[in-house]
Amino acid sequence: MNVALVIIAGFFFVAVALGLYARRGHTMNLEQWSLGGRGFGTIFVFLLTAGEVYTTFTFLGGSGWAYGKGAPAFYILGYMLVAYTMSYFLLPAIWRYATKNQLVSQADFFIRKYDNASLGLLVAIVSVAACIPYLVLQLKGLGIIVSEASYGSVTPTAAVWAGGIALVVFVVASGVRGSAWTAVLKDFMILAAAVFVGIYLPVHYYGSLGEMFTEIQRAKPTFFVLPSSGMSTSWFISTVLLSGLGFFMWPHAFATIYTARSDKTFRKNAVMMPIYQLILVFVFLAGFAAVLKVPGLQGADGDLSMLRISKLAFSPLLVGLIGAAGVLTALVPGSMLLVTSTTIIAQNIYRPLATAGVDDRRVSIVARSAVPAVALLAVVLTLRGGSALVPLLLMGYSMVTQLMPSLLLSLGEQPLISGASAFAGILAGEVVVTYMTFTSATLPALIPWAPQIIKDLNVGIVALIVNIAVMGVVSLFTARSRATFVSQPAT
Repeated sequence: MNVALVIIAGFFFVAVALGLYARRGHTMNLEQWSLGGRGFGTIFVFLLTAGEVYTTFTFLGGSGWAYGKGAPAFYILGYMLVAYTMSYFLLPAIWRYATKNQLVSQADFFIRKYDNASLGLLVAIVSVAACIPYLVLQLKGLGIIVSEASYGSVTPTAAVWAGGIALVVFVVASGVRGSAWTAVLKDFMILAAAVFVGIYLPVHYYGSLGEMFTEIQRAKPTFFVLPSSGMSTSWFISTVLLSGLGFFMWPHAFATIYTARSDKTFRKNAVMMPIYQLILVFVFLAGFAAVLKVPGLQGADGDLSMLRISKLAFSPLLVGLIGAAGVLTALVPGSMLLVTSTTIIAQNIYRPLATAGVDDRRVSIVARSAVPAVALLAVVLTLRGGSALVPLLLMGYSMVTQLMPSLLLSLGEQPLISGASAFAGILAGEVVVTYMTFTSATLPALIPWAPQIIKDLNVGIVALIVNIAVMGVVSLFTARSRATFVSQPAT
């Protein structure tokens, strides 16, 4: 009997059962299903926010980059500090406006603030387009974890299908409440697993943390130094900035803001989350421990480093527990992504395009009906794709961060720019991201004459600069047009 597989399966079914149990005592109307009735306190909001932080990206991608990249991996620690600092001031303002106006989705915020339905549709499309690769990331990670931790007893394909079906079952039934309840178990498991492997593996294989770093430095002298080109200091700073600005622009992270009972929740979380984030350090240590003990993992296979070294060091019982923690890091954010993306599809794409009036009950039915279709699309894309986890996430960050300038400029009593300006800026930024992503174009190839500091900038930051520039030009043009119109004498 494969003990590891039994443990993983056991926790998998417990997670699904928790997700289903979460709907007990609640009528799953649109507000309950997508926002938990706007009644979550500090703990549940904290856990849902942590669901955004501790995903399969953290479990595998973080250790994979520590293993394969060295110093550049530390950007992951830096950008979250930027995000949490901003959240102390930003999230209460968003919550107050959303609660006052009973907003349901991220796109609703832009529609109401700018009084522009076209802008809302664009934001909805961007939101769903960004959610899909992030959901693919979760399912891809789930397949890797289950296959590796079960010692090959379950194929990645079978694990991905099982994960997709499980998500559909408890998301349709319980919505965001299922995510919150499952997050309780997930956070306990990831905390225990990450701290244990992060401390044990370096001590077991090297004698101490200091000796581990000494041996790696001796074998790879430049491993803990940012390179002079590529992932250089310029790349590092621009990636920290991009990811920090985009952290709460993810549609499911934005929707989490709406679930809170009070705006005080966010300030409490802003204080606590940087401390909780230190779990990532232990994930990095596990990846570093594998550098010399599990050599030869190239490219996307670097994401296997923590599981491969764990299988060498631990019994199947412990490997099963580590694998179970990893599975939960896929289910919680995966469920949030499904709830958010299907809510946006129903609320901001289906509702305005419907020929007849649509009430909240109909929107709720459409949202829940869309869950299987979105999950199926994500499963198919997961099984067809081969990207490593971190690049997949960075592409999504490049997309959602394009929403930040328009959001910041809307937080006053009246937006500082027009809806047309916001639309033009976001569209321009997304065109740059899409072009650079799907043509595999690079800045060094496009502008070989530029200094290295420019060529190494994160593509998302370049798109953000284009976004702001276009927004400024359109704002100037529309302002002049309005001034000319107003100044013309009446005839």
